Amino acid sequence: MNSIPFDTLEFANRLKAAGFSDDQAQVLTELQRSATDSTLEQARHDYHLDDVATKRDLKEIETALRHDIEMLRAETGKQIAETGRQIAETKADLTRWIIGAGFLQTTLIIGVLLKIAHLI
Repeated sequence: MNSIPFDTLEFANRLKAAGFSDDQAQVLTELQRSATDSTLEQARHDYHLDDVATKRDLKEIETALRHDIEMLRAETGKQIAETGRQIAETKADLTRWIIGAGFLQTTLIIGVLLKIAHLI
């Protein structure tokens, strides 16, 4: 969006038809084009027209974000499954240690009781 379409030839011809001389028509045409360009530049500055997003831009961003969200969901699902597996392994290890410690403790208590029973 560099300039607004402006038919200078038609503008000059209409000025000539209205009674302006060639030089007057040429000067007025150049002034009109200059005014139009500066108005456009001022509008760009005031309204940040270069930063305006189109529907296509928004649709591309939406598509990219949806793709990223799906990738994150898949990755999160994998991490949750891995965490569940690690928790199950830890539970099994703890159960084995607790059962083993319980058997050892029971054996020690029985041994101590048998030793005490022989002493009495």
